[in-house]
Amino acid sequence: MSKRAIGGAAVPPWGLAVAAMLSVQLGSALSVDLIPVVGAAGTAWLRLSVGALIFLAVARPPLRAVRRRDVPVLLALGVATGLMTIAFLAAIERIPLGTAVAIEFLGPLTVASLRSHSARALLWPALALVGVVLLTDPWQGQVDLAGIGFACLAAAGWAAYILLTQRVGDRFTGIGTLSLTVPVAALTAAVVGIPQAAGQLTFGVLATAVAVAVLMPVLPFILELLALRRMTSAAFGTLMALEPAFGVLLGLLVLHQQPSLIQFVGITLVVLAGAAAQRGGRRHPLTTDQAGTSADLDLVG
Repeated sequence: MSKRAIGGAAVPPWGLAVAAMLSVQLGSALSVDLIPVVGAAGTAWLRLSVGALIFLAVARPPLRAVRRRDVPVLLALGVATGLMTIAFLAAIERIPLGTAVAIEFLGPLTVASLRSHSARALLWPALALVGVVLLTDPWQGQVDLAGIGFACLAAAGWAAYILLTQRVGDRFTGIGTLSLTVPVAALTAAVVGIPQAAGQLTFGVLATAVAVAVLMPVLPFILELLALRRMTSAAFGTLMALEPAFGVLLGLLVLHQQPSLIQFVGITLVVLAGAAAQRGGRRHPLTTDQAGTSADLDLVG
């Protein structure tokens, strides 16, 4: 399949976003077994490092197209990605996957709420918020404050990631910039990740890291970048309401984390909110001037 078919009219932007979410949650579920061996930061560093190597191998870094004013945005996106990844993995080490994703979703929910331009548009984030509360299930049993805190930090990183990714996607064409931002994310995670993973890098650990790196960050980052070029950040952020549902589902299927009946009600609410948000969420195609560059940033080969 050609890149045009993936990013063009053949696949709607909401379809790209949904595929990205499924890949993220499967990668997260499979990372749970890796975290006890190399730590949350070590897992983040391995995933991002492998992802960086993949992007460098298949994509042409757009160094000649990068202008001085682009550098802070690219660096900020890389750092936000690294911190978000560490925080989320630290969260799922302590609390169920679906709960962590539900709390993390508050980041894109805030983006959607702040960027909405009509009172009616706020209905969907409000509905999603109710679903997130039900999925979080805060009234049941003991509360792991550390896990919730890490999930909240991941939420802030996710909000920043959405806004920065859209700026990068508007500035450049293609996915070549990921070969710049993902290495920055890997270096960010390396500060804590290398000490955690030191002495534990067996062949099995590295093989698992390669597998989860393909699921996250490689596939989702490509798909999200393409989706954000054709959707408003508000629509994209609200569509991410589907993420807690996928988190609960894959938590059940892969990690055997059984959701309660009320959490199923929450899933229904966030799915309805996400489905409603994607309607009318397309962006008008950017002109060449708006894109900011005509450099060839396509995949090599």
